[in-house]
Amino acid sequence: QSALQVFTPELFPQYWAMVQMNLGKAYSDRIRGEQAENLEQAIAYCQSALQVFTPELFPQYWAMIQINLGVAHWHRFHRFGRRGEDDLEQAIAYCQSALQIFTREEFPQEWARTQMNLGNFYRFKGLREQTDNLEQAIAYCESALQVFTRESCPQYWSTIQMNLGLAYSSRIQGEQTDNLEKAIAHNQSALQVFTCEAFPQKQAETLLNLGIVYQSNNQSQLAYSTFATAIETAELLRSEIISGDEAKQKLAEEHNAIYCEMVNVCLKLEKFTQAFEYIERSKTRNLVELILQRDLHSSFPSDVASQLEQLRDEIASGQSQLQHSQADDPVALAQRLRELRQQRNDLQDHYLPIGSSFRVDHFQKQSQTVLDDQTAVIEWYIAADNFLAFTLTSEAEKISVWQSTTDDRKALIDWVNAYLNDYFYSKANWRNQLTNRLEELAMILHLDELIQQLPESCNRLILIPHQVLHILPLHALPLNHQPGSANNPKLLMDRFPRGVSYAPSCQLLLQAQQRQRPNFTHLFAIQNPTGDLTYADLEVQAITPYFPSTDVHKHAEATLAAIHHTSLNTAHCVHFGCHGSFNLTNPRHSALSLANAPPSAAPAQSNSERYLDLQERGVHNLDQCLTLDAIFSLNLSQCRLVTLSACETGLIDFNNLSDEYIGLPSGFLVAGSPAVVSSLWKVDDLSTSFLMIKFYEILTPNPQQGAIAIALNQAQQWLRTLTIEGSKQFLNNHKSQLKGGQFLIFMEYLKQIEHYQHPFANPYYWAAFTATGL
Repeated sequence: QSALQVFTPELFPQYWAMVQMNLGKAYSDRIRGEQAENLEQAIAYCQSALQVFTPELFPQYWAMIQINLGVAHWHRFHRFGRRGEDDLEQAIAYCQSALQIFTREEFPQEWARTQMNLGNFYRFKGLREQTDNLEQAIAYCESALQVFTRESCPQYWSTIQMNLGLAYSSRIQGEQTDNLEKAIAHNQSALQVFTCEAFPQKQAETLLNLGIVYQSNNQSQLAYSTFATAIETAELLRSEIISGDEAKQKLAEEHNAIYCEMVNVCLKLEKFTQAFEYIERSKTRNLVELILQRDLHSSFPSDVASQLEQLRDEIASGQSQLQHSQADDPVALAQRLRELRQQRNDLQDHYLPIGSSFRVDHFQKQSQTVLDDQTAVIEWYIAADNFLAFTLTSEAEKISVWQSTTDDRKALIDWVNAYLNDYFYSKANWRNQLTNRLEELAMILHLDELIQQLPESCNRLILIPHQVLHILPLHALPLNHQPGSANNPKLLMDRFPRGVSYAPSCQLLLQAQQRQRPNFTHLFAIQNPTGDLTYADLEVQAITPYFPSTDVHKHAEATLAAIHHTSLNTAHCVHFGCHGSFNLTNPRHSALSLANAPPSAAPAQSNSERYLDLQERGVHNLDQCLTLDAIFSLNLSQCRLVTLSACETGLIDFNNLSDEYIGLPSGFLVAGSPAVVSSLWKVDDLSTSFLMIKFYEILTPNPQQGAIAIALNQAQQWLRTLTIEGSKQFLNNHKSQLKGGQFLIFMEYLKQIEHYQHPFANPYYWAAFTATGL
């Protein structure tokens, strides 16, 4: 980009075109940012270069761009699958065009590279069209091997071996056993070059492919050991990254398939504990590491924390030397780094088993305040063919696992699609169908069956959802085996008097356990910063008397600057009564709206990088909102609870295949709070204010460990059975806290709904809020 300041198309057309070509290749390979946008940029730059590099004037450059375009279109196809079918045909066509110039006689290396690409493209075509495409793929690969020998081009030779392994494992012609044996042989050949030391990324990919072939060949034990090695390499690669969280997240997405396959083979071998441990190791890794970094000195004894810091610095220094080719002896340094990491893991594991050190037995031993003898943990996992529910208690010697059928999984996906479609495009139907849909979901998840397996003495439940289950009100699901009535069925949260709470992972529960915050006397609150939430004023005004010390920022005073200039590290409870919104496209731009956030004039085309679209409430300037990115940098070192009394504050990026728990609650967990109360949808203003007031009324007299879930569940039980007479009495009880005509406004609203005996019975009014953490 800098070079283009000088190399303009008018003065230096050839150099300008070369830079366009290089930018196209760079964007095609880029790991940061949105992949779809990167590929569009790659294709656009390549097309620009073709304005100068024509086949007549610059045939070699023209042919190189044809290959680059072919690879970019293949990447786009790989991202969108069948939706990008045309991209696969274009990728093949571009590479076929390059062969007009790159003949074997004149350009053997380029010819062979193109053969290799075509072999890969036809292999994918063969997966969709069972004709002779796989045979063509094999033929192209074998042609490339005429030039790319192990001696002359070991890296390309190994890549072709890996591609041949993939082709033979998918081949339907010939004997299956023979094809699988050939697939195994080609992958093993690739691993002769793709070692952990030389090509760790390629080694992890090849081991994944080899493990899958072993599975297909019913060699489960070999598959298990192969996937275990692949995961070791993947986690080594992750530890090598020193350039930021985004690169780690992208790499984790690439390696997620290894963990999925490992879980499958563990289940086949009935290694249920190991399956659970690998699931935990694959989840919330960024979040776990960020919290560990922040809480290092509070989670470990001072001397241990100092040792861990020293090891961390030495490892980072060594990683930097390797990445920048500054090591005198790279092999010796790599070995030294392995030893240092092992020291770090052993030391950390003794006090806090997280990350690659996570073990179920260590979790059971070290989670006394989390997993007492009356508490159970249910962790879900959505696999490719079914979904699983792992149950863990302190007393059980073995972890128990329940597995659904393939039909159950299909029913779950269909249910989710219908739920989300109505939520985003037909809110009225979504709301009207919510009760019935929750009944259906309980049956799909076989909730009664799971709960009946728990001891009767179990009175507290911690749910660890997976992917889209994170955004569903599981605590509000009905239980058919529990006594209740048609108008007031027994719900999951009714079964557990000590509350139903949520957690992103067991590892985060362990970390939250380290945050002992006994004080709960100082409130920091944001009150209706945009001035259009009438009932949020009641809510904040009503809860402030429960705290001896308060710092409330009302209306126009509730700005981002006010938050930055406040000593949040002294607050025990942080409460936001405002608008909120989740950005599904870019979760890190999810935000809480503050004063001064709405721009004076909404731009014609709102930029999601800068603006938060609240639909009917207008467009808010993200520079004046509290975004997830900004929340990560807050200091809540004394905080016991963050309450997000706003819309969609509990939604997360459920499409993320690796560090799935990315949303506003994760930001506050990193910032220091052990617990966050947040919402799963756009909530009603009045019912939310009632719920929050009752929640604090129950919580503040005795806010001990675990009380947050109890208080929230009890407040929800109260609200769903609240009568119109009870609502009026509730307002009368808080009349002294209302100003001006607020009381009359509330009473007038209640008159409009007084024909309902239980106006807030629909789960829409009370089930949105969940308690995450401890």
